[in-house]
Amino acid sequence: MRTFDLAPLYRSTVGFDRLFSMLDGFEAAPGYPPYNIERTGENDYRITVAVAGFGESELSIESKENALTIKGEKQVKQDNAGEVLYQGIAARAFERQFQLADYVQVKGATLENGLLHVDLVREIPEAKKPRQIAINGKSSSQPKVVDQKAA
Repeated sequence: MRTFDLAPLYRSTVGFDRLFSMLDGFEAAPGYPPYNIERTGENDYRITVAVAGFGESELSIESKENALTIKGEKQVKQDNAGEVLYQGIAARAFERQFQLADYVQVKGATLENGLLHVDLVREIPEAKKPRQIAINGKSSSQPKVVDQKAA
């Protein structure tokens, strides 16, 4: 339940509608399934989702624009081997969505020991990386670009 109005911010800003929509729809995140987000390198990340009881065929991962969606749907088995007295392992369907920053891409995914690991990497294009510009004297009219790797 929200107690503040974002309407005045919509009227005075341009291009932030996505941010306000995210704030407008913010609710407590569901607790199932639990997950971790870790940084494994300077530009490498890993999302680990606890998916105990789910097989590879019951999980799907979709990356679209800046969103990563992980879905799980348990296939119902007709097993007459015995009666379940207590079911503590959740077998319900889930959908977990993560917002990715610009230039973050999914590198791969593995399923081991009930944990789904999704590896991400941030690859900034060369044109977007900062570069050093050398300052020339009055004798040269052409600017000289200094390669940052060689410096």
